[in-house]
Amino acid sequence: MSSSAPVRAAATGNPVVRPIGAADHLAFVRSQRSVSFLQTPAWGRVKTEWRSESLGWFEGRRMVGAGLVLHRPVPRLDRFTLAYLPEGPVIDWSGDIGAWLDPLAAYLKEHGAFAIRLGPPVVTDAWSAAQVKEGIADPGIRRLTDLPGQGGDPGGARVSGALKDAGWLPQNPQDGFGVGHPQFKYQVPLAGRTEDELLRGMSQQWRRNIKKAAGEGVEVTVGDGSAADLKAFHDLYVHTAERDRFTPRPLRYFETMFAALSAEAPERIKLYLAHHQGDLVAATVLVRVGAHAVYAYGASATDKREVRGSNACQWAMIRDALAAGCDVYDLRGITPTLDADDPHVGLVRFKVGTGGRAVRYVGEWDLPLRPMVYRAFDLYMRRRGR
Repeated sequence: MSSSAPVRAAATGNPVVRPIGAADHLAFVRSQRSVSFLQTPAWGRVKTEWRSESLGWFEGRRMVGAGLVLHRPVPRLDRFTLAYLPEGPVIDWSGDIGAWLDPLAAYLKEHGAFAIRLGPPVVTDAWSAAQVKEGIADPGIRRLTDLPGQGGDPGGARVSGALKDAGWLPQNPQDGFGVGHPQFKYQVPLAGRTEDELLRGMSQQWRRNIKKAAGEGVEVTVGDGSAADLKAFHDLYVHTAERDRFTPRPLRYFETMFAALSAEAPERIKLYLAHHQGDLVAATVLVRVGAHAVYAYGASATDKREVRGSNACQWAMIRDALAAGCDVYDLRGITPTLDADDPHVGLVRFKVGTGGRAVRYVGEWDLPLRPMVYRAFDLYMRRRGR
C-alpha cells in the first residue's frame, strides 16, 4: 500500500461501523505501524471549525479499522454535513472496498451527512529523484505523469477502479492541489538506511548546503512549542508568507495544534529552530505518528539565506526521524509540474535534492449521499472559489 497503510486485518464479513471514544481510537492508531496525523483523535481538536467524531469498524468485539471524521455544515442547511476523512480511513485497502465503505456510508447518511469525502492512503505511482531531475531538464516533459512510474502500488489502480464503480467521484485537480490534501507528495524512504547513505543519496548541492550551515555555525534546537518559541516561529512564518505570497495561518492555530498533538503523545510534534549568531534564520514543524514523520510547516528568513538554515533544519528532522525508527520522511505536497518555466517547479527542485521520490496517491474522492444537497454545496463552493 503505502507508508501510511495499516497492518492488514482481512474482514471475514462486512464490519460494523459505530462511534468510538478517543482513547479506543488512539489505542488503535498506536497498534499500527504508521497512520497519517490527520487521522488521529487529536486532529479533530485542532480543526475547531469542524465537528469531529471517531468511528471504528468492528468484527464482533474486535476493532479492525478506525477513522476520524470531520463534519462541515452546509451553509443555511446546518442539519446536513460533508463528512470528511482526510488521508483515511485506516482500514485494509487491499480487501473488498465495499465491505468497508458501505457500512460507513450507511452510518454517516443516517447521521445527517449529505456526502463523504475521503483520501485513501494508497500510492499509485512513484518516480525516483533521478527521473524527476531528468524530466525537469527535458523540455518535452511537462508533468510527472509524462514519465513512466516505478515502485508504486499495483493495488492503487484497483482501489481507484473500485471507488469509481461504486459511484465515488474523484476530486483531484490538474495541478495536484485542490480543496483538500495534495495527491502528489515527495518522500524520503528511511527504512534500512544509515545517515551516510541518506547523505550520499542527496544532491551535491544539498550536501554542500548542509556542510555550509555547519561551517557557518548554524545551531538547530528542538522544542515542543513553548509560547516564546511559537511566537518566534510564527513571526518568521508570516514573513515567509509575505515573501512567497501565500496566506498564513494565525498564531492561535499553531498554539492549538501543538497543545492538542502534544497532549495526545509527547513525541507527536516538535518545533525546530535554526539560529545563526543569535538570529532566527529558519524554523520547521515535524509531526510523527508511528513510523511516519512529516515536515508539516516551514519558514525562513530572507536575510542570511547563505548560511542555509533551511537545509540545517531539514537535515536535523531527517536524522531524528531515522533515529526514531521511521520508515519514511514525508515532505508533503508538490505539484506534478516539471515545466522549468512554472513557478512551482522551484519547490519540486528543493525537495528532489533530498534524494527521495515523488509519489502519487489515489487522491480524494466524494460519495454523494443526498445528490440534491451535494449539488447545491458544490455550486456554493465553486462560487466562492473553494
